[in-house]
Amino acid sequence: MAPSAAQRVVIENCAIATVDAGDTEYASGHLVLAGNRIEAVGAGDAPRGLENVVRRIDGRGHLATPGLVNTHHHFYQWITRGLATDHNLFDWLVALYPVWARIDERMTYAAAQGSLAMMARGGVTTAMDHHYVHPRGSGDLSGSIIRAAAEMGVRFTLARGSMDRGRQDGGLPPDFAVETLEDALRATEETVGEHHDASFDAMTQVAVAPCSPFSVSTQLMREGAELARRLGVRLHTHGSETVEEEKFCHELFGMGPTDYFESTGWLGEDVWMAHCVHMNDSDIQAFARTKTGVAHCPSSNARLAAGIARVPDLLKAGVPVGLGVDGTASNESGELHTELRNALLINRLGAHREAALNARQALRLGTYGGAQVLGRAAQIGSLEPGKLADVVLWKMDTLAHASITDPVTALVFGAPAPVTASFVDGRQIVADGRLLTADEDAIAVSTRDEARRLARIAAQD
Repeated sequence: MAPSAAQRVVIENCAIATVDAGDTEYASGHLVLAGNRIEAVGAGDAPRGLENVVRRIDGRGHLATPGLVNTHHHFYQWITRGLATDHNLFDWLVALYPVWARIDERMTYAAAQGSLAMMARGGVTTAMDHHYVHPRGSGDLSGSIIRAAAEMGVRFTLARGSMDRGRQDGGLPPDFAVETLEDALRATEETVGEHHDASFDAMTQVAVAPCSPFSVSTQLMREGAELARRLGVRLHTHGSETVEEEKFCHELFGMGPTDYFESTGWLGEDVWMAHCVHMNDSDIQAFARTKTGVAHCPSSNARLAAGIARVPDLLKAGVPVGLGVDGTASNESGELHTELRNALLINRLGAHREAALNARQALRLGTYGGAQVLGRAAQIGSLEPGKLADVVLWKMDTLAHASITDPVTALVFGAPAPVTASFVDGRQIVADGRLLTADEDAIAVSTRDEARRLARIAAQD
């Protein structure tokens, strides 16, 4: 808990959705942030006589929620948005890998800034990036991404990705854009050793994250899992995203993706998979039995025509599920708060129809569910005393939302709500929809310039 001498911020008169185990809500309540912890949450006014109160916020007309947690992304894709817009996943990868293979440290840093800025100004307080493209001679890409997140002030997990199956081995990426098995494992271990923080209030963590079954050797999958467990960090990869992947796994390994993952040590409560669109009942049972997590990316799945993930069935089975933006070459908006709405609407097109998800389930996916998937549910994802002070204050009294009585319904079903204030670790990083930690206009210029530079370089090949 925060020490009694900690500086306090008091937020009052707002609706509160705590997303705790009982989905406790207050029509008008208060939050007390003490240092980097939540000290109190409750109905009505904050307790009187609090010491060291440095700021009081009148939250009238607002909804307070836990900060949003993004569970799958590819930051570098910010500078290749709007390309291959009418492709399925494999054709999209074939079109874009030659471009991505030319990224360098400067491009990666600018793209990370753009991706992080867009998410942070829309209520994301914990971000993650699955970065798996490491062209030879491209510089310290992992370090540049981590630096961008630290400067932005968001809580961050880097899933240090890798690929060792280039074109000459039947993979999709150019050979100079993949690593050897030995180099991938060594670089991943070095990244964990240099940057991973296992503490309760860690701002930076690292996961082991070979890219996908069709770009990674079985040996890298197996040894990557062994490395992660030896180092005590989490594991992440893509899984069951398309029917083509299902066919690939059967042809190459003689089994489907879930069975293949289990055979390589890639199911467990320390693992989360992106997408998981094409899963049968047996696959879902295996995820539930092992508590393997899922990053649901509804917009990207729709953009690439991958299909509709069985989120209601996953949740009913007890599988941890969070939301992901996915890379912005397959989700050009790059915003997570719109995924609350898209997850609800797209899942209602599936077998469960109107009973698929409701507003509060969608909010839970984007907050506590994401915290579960990243292994941080004890620290973030709900508004409870003792948890870290990652809080978003959404403005709900404008034209877009004021006539919707229930604020959670307004947040999920309505237009994207403005963020009046976003706190990460007790530090405010957004005020009235603008970043306090970075110059958005400067980032817009740098990302445009780096996108053009990348396009020029790629065109020379």
